[in-house]
Amino acid sequence: MRIAMIGTGYVGLVSGACFADFGHQVCCIDKDGSKIDGLNAGVMPIWEPGLEALVKSNAERGRLTFTTSLPDGVKDADAVFIAVGTPARRGDGHADLTFVFEAVRELAKFIKPGTVVVTKSTVPVGTGDRIEEILGEEGVTGVSVASNPEFLREGAAIADFKHPDRIVVGAEDEQAQDALKEIYRPLFLNRAPILFTGRRTAELTKYAANAFLAVKISFINEIADLCEAVDADVQDVARGIGLDNRIGPKFLHAGPGYGGSCFPKDTLALLQTADKFGVGQRIVRTTVEVNDERKAGMVERVANALGGELKGKRVAVLGLAFKPNTDDMRDAPSIPIVNALIERGAEVSAFDPVAHEQAAKIFSGIEFAADAYAAAANADALVIVTEWDEFRALDLDKVAGSLRGKVLVDLRNVYDRAEAEQAGLTYYGVGRGRLERN
Repeated sequence: MRIAMIGTGYVGLVSGACFADFGHQVCCIDKDGSKIDGLNAGVMPIWEPGLEALVKSNAERGRLTFTTSLPDGVKDADAVFIAVGTPARRGDGHADLTFVFEAVRELAKFIKPGTVVVTKSTVPVGTGDRIEEILGEEGVTGVSVASNPEFLREGAAIADFKHPDRIVVGAEDEQAQDALKEIYRPLFLNRAPILFTGRRTAELTKYAANAFLAVKISFINEIADLCEAVDADVQDVARGIGLDNRIGPKFLHAGPGYGGSCFPKDTLALLQTADKFGVGQRIVRTTVEVNDERKAGMVERVANALGGELKGKRVAVLGLAFKPNTDDMRDAPSIPIVNALIERGAEVSAFDPVAHEQAAKIFSGIEFAADAYAAAANADALVIVTEWDEFRALDLDKVAGSLRGKVLVDLRNVYDRAEAEQAGLTYYGVGRGRLERN
């Protein structure tokens, strides 16, 4: 199959590279000339494990190309995937579909009959209908419109694409169904389940999936607060309920709240859709509120660990990206934490294995350290915000020797209190028993 991928952001680049690895001919298109020049030179615009090697191998084989020219990119394409950004609009939380509709109107000038236009971007219910209308307004006929939402985890996107839990295709005609079946045929060898639905159902499935996972995260965070009040351990509670197959163990890790490019944006977009159609969504709305309060309240844990006063204190922060194995800083819990520390008069030193460049665009007035131990040097407290693997095996004796204040605030419950205390540290976890015992 000949595939055009409009957009070389996270979803577009990973999807395009994986499709090429299946043997399809893929052309990735982007208006950003510097990004395309970089990709043609083998420079990745994002950090994702395994992506650079995947792009390079398929580019060398001639299956993956990059261009700024939409006419060249979509020429003779059997399917055109739209994978441009749909950020939440400031103020109302609506998904901004400007880039999607601009791409469709431009695409309409060059698309051939028989092509399938597929939305890979996360879009609100009814977007496919509007794309169909726009193509009609532009005089395009014989083209199908489908929805194929992505379910990729940053940091494990390639494995997720090649070994998916499910493939969801929203299509209203056989032309679209047949095209998507052929595109994903290589995955049928792994018996990957493919679910064909109506277009609107597929669009809503993406939002519903992310909203449900967000609910699980906020639920266990509230249980963690209860654990601190009743002197219980949230990790054992999570294991106890996660062993129930009806619940499952994933996304039951207490911490500073969810962030990233999907959950915050998608929960808000789902609420906006519900408001538009006059349907209450109290659980999701409460989840959003709980998560916002959660992230904002994390700095109080640091302050309490330091006796309630942050002014003049030096705080080391480990991990800035919203999760491990990515440099994505979008809605990262580190942002409100670091900003609040600075606002309350603390000095901040920070280290993240890969997100330094992205973080430097967001933060000012903080010191970026070369590694975890350099960040901890002469700090009054060390705060673990993102659970990178390299933070799981720190030499706590060395950390304690570097710290001035001997305080470890573990917002990801990476360490046990006993091992931290053995190294001479005062340990503060999340939901790990009564707070005054920490």
